[in-house]
Amino acid sequence: MADKNVDVLNDLIEVSRDGEQGFLKAAEDATNPELKELFTSRATEIGAAIRELQSQVIALGGRPEEGGSVAGALHRGWVSLRSAVANRTDLSILEECERGEDVAKKKYADALQHDDLSFEVRALIERQYHGVLRNHDLVRDLRNRYRAT
Repeated sequence: MADKNVDVLNDLIEVSRDGEQGFLKAAEDATNPELKELFTSRATEIGAAIRELQSQVIALGGRPEEGGSVAGALHRGWVSLRSAVANRTDLSILEECERGEDVAKKKYADALQHDDLSFEVRALIERQYHGVLRNHDLVRDLRNRYRAT
């Protein structure tokens, strides 16, 4: 069971690292100072979540993932952020951030489908999943607001 827990947690570390990097890139490319601050804050929150996941992996005797992968980033939609910002519109950046959050949302939901997770691991994933949902909805609402203007 510990190996399964470690594998699931490492998958979440990987998707979270890709998200952290994506939000840092979004903060760099956004023109609106409030969006820059939001993206930086989100990256910081994800960094804290990653450290929690890594600590749990270590507690289980595993070796935590140290970063996202190029293949994982491609799959998770964050690389498209770099091409979308070529237009440098805050709307296109928000759209790419929402796509990235969609991927994180799915990855966390999939992780919770594993019946063989320990109580502690499941509780950690559920708590972080609620944060992913909140942040997804925040990005979506901002994107909708930008589309309306």
